[in-house]
Amino acid sequence: MKVEQIYTGCLAHAAYYIENNGEAAVFDPLREVEPYLERAKKDNAKIKYVFETHFHADFVSGHLDLQKKAGSKIVFGPNAKPNYEAIVAEDNQVFNVGSYKVKVIHTPGHTMESTTYMLIDEEGKEHGIITGDTLFIGDVGRPDLAQHVVSDLTEEKLAGHLYDSLRNRILPLSDDLIVYPNHGAGSACGKMMSKETTDTLGNQKKVNYALQEMTKAEFIEALLEGLTTPPGYFPQNVLMNIKGYESLDSVMDRATQALDPVAFEAAANETAALVLDTRDAADFAKGFIPNSINIGLEGSFAQWVGEMIPSVKQEILLVTYPDKEEEAITRLSRVGYDNAIGFLKGGFASWKNSGKEYETVQRIGPKEFEKAYNEEKPLVIDVRKKSEFDSEHIIGALNIPLNEINQHLAEIPKDKPFIIHCAGGYRSMIAASILKQRGWDDFVDIAGGFKEVAENTSVAKSDYVCPTTML
Repeated sequence: MKVEQIYTGCLAHAAYYIENNGEAAVFDPLREVEPYLERAKKDNAKIKYVFETHFHADFVSGHLDLQKKAGSKIVFGPNAKPNYEAIVAEDNQVFNVGSYKVKVIHTPGHTMESTTYMLIDEEGKEHGIITGDTLFIGDVGRPDLAQHVVSDLTEEKLAGHLYDSLRNRILPLSDDLIVYPNHGAGSACGKMMSKETTDTLGNQKKVNYALQEMTKAEFIEALLEGLTTPPGYFPQNVLMNIKGYESLDSVMDRATQALDPVAFEAAANETAALVLDTRDAADFAKGFIPNSINIGLEGSFAQWVGEMIPSVKQEILLVTYPDKEEEAITRLSRVGYDNAIGFLKGGFASWKNSGKEYETVQRIGPKEFEKAYNEEKPLVIDVRKKSEFDSEHIIGALNIPLNEINQHLAEIPKDKPFIIHCAGGYRSMIAASILKQRGWDDFVDIAGGFKEVAENTSVAKSDYVCPTTML
């Protein structure tokens, strides 16, 4: 049985495509559906079903556009209550895709409608399980997301349901089944996911902490340990996936409006739009439009947009490299930010060449930092996650994780200089742009971040401790 995994690294997301005898199915598709349509066209197949493992929190699914464009039937597991036409399957219900079969295995816990899909080949042999966020490689889904949408759920209740689902529905399955999860390392839907994106169930029974023998109370304690607050956009994406959303075609039509510097400035002044600059940190530092925020496309763009822009309804004006406009709009839409209203024609160069005002961020290399650290004893602000900071950090540094910076601005001085850094320079430039927007000027950023300092200086660092969680 051939199962095609379509992996999107910037979201650490895996969708799946199967086809047999002219019928195809897609599992957990991304917002942009053209790749799935083209794949089916190549196979001369019709996408019969779109299977959803649950109402996703970290991205907006493409199920509704596939329903519209391919005539596909949307399938959810038990307990799902979508606000649009869909099949809400029964536990153990079987769907035919050509000569393949897809069996519904209800596995509540990550969410109450969470469902695992058993894949059965044309000979009736069980091939693998598409597990969504129920079972990852090396981890299981966090049990605290649905409570932000359904008020009477708690993370403890959900964790208890997940314990039962894993013990009663997953562990009894055959060891030779292939596990196909919805996410890999880097996703905020789990805390210890492997970089591997598939494995045998038998191996997961040996190495995955959540599948080891323990009581329900022990499981709940282990699962909840180290969880941090989920990104603010997660509940908003869940509601979009439940209630429905605007077609991506309409989003693209509205957003792909090329604005010259005069029109761009007028739009920025006349609307409540946020100016989002998606260039890399080094180029942003050399010059940017005042009050713009930098979140580079080359990093974990969608996640950081979701972390740093509170509302998915926020209007956005884009500054990108030329020919990167559609990529930026698409990647915004993946996490529900559908209200981009235009982009700067010709990119930042056109703004600069027009003679309009711009700002810069001063950056220093690791050796310059070492000299300043030893001679001037400056305040150092580390914007990495707490787990990264606890693992190893510059002695004397203050840890203000990027996703918490707006809640800790009072701790950042305006009357004396300071130095900021992250792991490699991506997140610290986001922080720098926010600080610039809020009126801070007397600071510098370390190019290359903690990695360069650790490798190329003798600056005093704490003893290394293996991090217990990457959340």
